[in-house]
Amino acid sequence: MVAQKAGIPADKAQQAVTTVLGFIKTKLPAPIAAQVESALSGDMSGLGDMAKHLPGGLGDALGGLLGGDKK
Repeated sequence: MVAQKAGIPADKAQQAVTTVLGFIKTKLPAPIAAQVESALSGDMSGLGDMAKHLPGGLGDALGGLLGGDKK
């Protein structure tokens, strides 16, 4: 999807996604980063508890990390 939307080769899109996810994981609290890592490897079981660790919710936290409005 990234390659298509950005109009770049798939290998460059994969590199970009890996870089962004690595950055995001360094900015998240350790328990959340671990849950994100698990979800990315296919284990979605821990995502239900993720929101309770983030004041304002996951969307607000990720928006703030990416330069968006934290509300």
